[in-house]
Amino acid sequence: MANPTSEVIYDALTAVMDPELNLNIVDLGLIYDVKVDEKNEAHVIMTLTSMGCPMGQSIAKDVEQATLGIEGVKDVLVEVTFEPPWNMNMMSDFAKDALGIN
Repeated sequence: MANPTSEVIYDALTAVMDPELNLNIVDLGLIYDVKVDEKNEAHVIMTLTSMGCPMGQSIAKDVEQATLGIEGVKDVLVEVTFEPPWNMNMMSDFAKDALGIN
């Protein structure tokens, strides 16, 4: 069994969609950091597009499930932060194009 890496987790998180924007949370720039410690426990720091996002708990749960679905991940802590606040410049070019922002 291979040790999970941050890159593998980022890849898995591209399957987690923001249901309101219908884009994945990685391209939206909602994932701030992913770390995996020596015990194969993951720590995902993420944000939401707004503090009052009605889907916030659901998205965080999807992040947890996607991370736990990776072979070798023993546990995951999903931390939602609003520092720094999310803004449209954090999105990938793909997401900006999809939303007609470029």
